[in-house]
Amino acid sequence: MSIYTATIEKMEAELNVWDAQIKLLEAKLENAGSDIKLQSAAELNELRAKQRAATEKLKEMKKSTNEAWDQVKGTADKIWDDLKSGIAKAHASIK
Repeated sequence: MSIYTATIEKMEAELNVWDAQIKLLEAKLENAGSDIKLQSAAELNELRAKQRAATEKLKEMKKSTNEAWDQVKGTADKIWDDLKSGIAKAHASIK
């Protein structure tokens, strides 16, 4: 398996895990009080936006050539880090 293929598969798996985590947060909010819902709605919207950006970047990576791979991968790494830290922050604030 090439590094390219392994990286793509890893990123797809991470996106699936993060999607499940965001859905869990949404479920927790359904049972939360109205104050928490208001505070967390914007945070969840931001997470979904980051998730969409990560999905689009993954699609771009799949289409990239060897020459563009490093540039696309660097941008993807930043998006991944933002999404990962956003999910961790949301889990900490929504209990």
